[in-house]
Amino acid sequence: MNWLAHLLLAESDPEIRLGNLLGDLIKGKQRQALNSNLQKGLKCHQAIDIFTDKHPIVKRSKQRIDLKYRRFSGILIDVFYDYILANNWQYYSNISLEEFVSTVYNSWDDYLPVLPVYPQGVINRLIAEDWLGSYINLVGIEQTLARISWRLNKRSDRQYDLTPAVQELTTNYSELEQDFKLFFPQLQFHIDDWHLMNKN
Repeated sequence: MNWLAHLLLAESDPEIRLGNLLGDLIKGKQRQALNSNLQKGLKCHQAIDIFTDKHPIVKRSKQRIDLKYRRFSGILIDVFYDYILANNWQYYSNISLEEFVSTVYNSWDDYLPVLPVYPQGVINRLIAEDWLGSYINLVGIEQTLARISWRLNKRSDRQYDLTPAVQELTTNYSELEQDFKLFFPQLQFHIDDWHLMNKN
């Protein structure tokens, strides 16, 4: 799952929620320096990813992606599922997407300064450019894919451009939405159980 889903599934505690986001931004030894609430958020992020990556419905969604993008099907489905979540938000949350996003952004003011420089910069940009709110439209998805392409290019000698893959979302939207609506309640149930087992 991508960041909007991770944050919805996380506990509402600002630090735990922030830790859930850090699962993609902090690696290795830097994780060990984080406090217990941030660590708990990281563990929740991992629990979400493990359940998602192994799930047969998610695997079916990946198979819907054209072969030329199949190498990145996991990344694409993560992003596409956030688009579907944003556009079906009323079924999964008691508050509006706008209120949820605003609450999340405002809750982090006291916690960002203690983070390492890189994740702090990414999250400040996320807030300033409203990445979470932008998942509701195709322009926002293209921008997300452009940022992912930039990161892929920075790590390798090849040049990738995943922005045209937004067509995979529009072409397969009905099927992907059906997949998501079957899968996401199962993920919610699994993570609710995870929270109960990791209360202390």
